Amino acid sequence: MLSPKTIRCVIVDDEPPAREIMRRYVTEMPQLELVGECSNAIQALTLLQQIKIDLLFLDIRMPQLNGNDFLKAIKHPPQVIFTTAYPDYAIESYELDAVDYLLKPVHFDRFVRAVNKTFNLGTLQETQPTSPAGETRNAAPFVYFRADRKMVKVMLQDILYIESMKDYIKVFTVNGTIITKQSISSVEEMLPDQKFIRTHRSYLVSLSKIKAFTNEVVEIEKNEIPIGKLYRNMVLKALEE
Repeated sequence: MLSPKTIRCVIVDDEPPAREIMRRYVTEMPQLELVGECSNAIQALTLLQQIKIDLLFLDIRMPQLNGNDFLKAIKHPPQVIFTTAYPDYAIESYELDAVDYLLKPVHFDRFVRAVNKTFNLGTLQETQPTSPAGETRNAAPFVYFRADRKMVKVMLQDILYIESMKDYIKVFTVNGTIITKQSISSVEEMLPDQKFIRTHRSYLVSLSKIKAFTNEVVEIEKNEIPIGKLYRNMVLKALEE
């Protein structure tokens, strides 16, 4: 079960350049603690027996034992984010309950999305009650955005709305605005859909922050956020419920 503060992670990859990239990405995120690196699955198996690990960044195509077979061999595996240059393995990796699947070369914004998913899963396991059907309710209490050369922690309850500006987004919060290079669609994937809704191709809003609405706009504080035609039925249905 993952801690909401720190994730102890290990990089498993037979290619030194790939390990170097992942190492650099890990050090950029304060919630990650790198506790080991392995060049093959056998080394990783030994390390798992020695120390507690929350998350594996696991390459799939490796000598001796590939990542998928390695994961199948572990009785109680940690969370796993697969990293590979071969998209053919994607379906099998998700059947193994991987958190995410990163295709090389891995870009940092995609890496951040995967890590945020890991935090969402960990927080759900620790803090959310279980429904009668046995399913956990959402939502993780925070996400991270890269801004001003650092990872900024933003509580979900503080987000008002998000505006897209081509390759960048503006995250409007009760404490100010954050600008980061990321697509609004990738942010939409990170956020729980019970708490946030896309009202327009350029806007994503917090449902709890909406004070009023019409068929054309939603009102958040003193701002009117447009409702796009393609989103109108979905938005109005969600608000009326």
